[in-house]
Amino acid sequence: MMQFVVDGIINASLIALGAIGLSLTYNILRFANFAQGEVLASGAYFALAVVVLIGAGAGAMGPLAFGWPLLFAMAVSIVATSLLVLVVDWLLFRPLREKNASRITLIMAAFGLSLMGRNIITLIAGGDPQYFSFYIPKAISVFGLKATPDEVAMVVITVLAVLALHLFLTRTTLGKSMRATAENPTLAQINGIDTRSVIRWTWIIGASLAAIAGTMQGHTIQVRPEMGFELLLPMFAALILGGAGNMYGVIAGALVIGLSESLAVGIGLSSYRLSVAFLVMLAVLLVRPQGLFGDKP
Repeated sequence: MMQFVVDGIINASLIALGAIGLSLTYNILRFANFAQGEVLASGAYFALAVVVLIGAGAGAMGPLAFGWPLLFAMAVSIVATSLLVLVVDWLLFRPLREKNASRITLIMAAFGLSLMGRNIITLIAGGDPQYFSFYIPKAISVFGLKATPDEVAMVVITVLAVLALHLFLTRTTLGKSMRATAENPTLAQINGIDTRSVIRWTWIIGASLAAIAGTMQGHTIQVRPEMGFELLLPMFAALILGGAGNMYGVIAGALVIGLSESLAVGIGLSSYRLSVAFLVMLAVLLVRPQGLFGDKP
């Protein structure tokens, strides 16, 4: 049973990064970004393109499949994905904000963007699964619990990313401005906070987290146009379960969803793992409708 807990934590690390990006968008831009899954998939394909150019077998470090090529590809993916979302914001969401579009309009625009983005990815990259490398990973065993070195590295990278975001939001002027804008955008603007800059950095941070998650999922599993869409529902479930306004609650929600999916596989319900995760979410919300950590940032 503990092995499924380990698998659940690995799965939760991917869900958490995407869900935190959703949380930032929801709290600062005031709408649910249904295109976050395609942002994640775009990040994976950007990283894959860099790996193909470098060569997957170059620069391997110890037991990991490869070292600096993956890190370099992830860095390029972060930059490329951030530029992509900024262009989309400039073309689509900023004009809607300037026209004071309703929240439902923004949501439907994001939903349409999700459909269009997934089809564009399929058109450019094809619909077949692709792989960063074709190595056969060897699992390491600690106290009888098994995980591949790359999966362990994935969890470590997630922890470092969350820690860096925590320090950014609590220790930097821009981070504090983002928290103030999330609390009350009108009051923040009156007090001289550049909300346009806050919005730009919200997109950049959300895209960066999605790019990291997409790169890690693509490396440890595979890259497909539907990979982001398949993670979208678990990401929203984590967001709702943890409390949309609390980053740490979102991480806890991702952990619950990841463990629920893994345990569903463990009891022979692999075909219904998403259903089991949502049943757990609904059960928790019936007891605590505001989520595990409420809605306050």
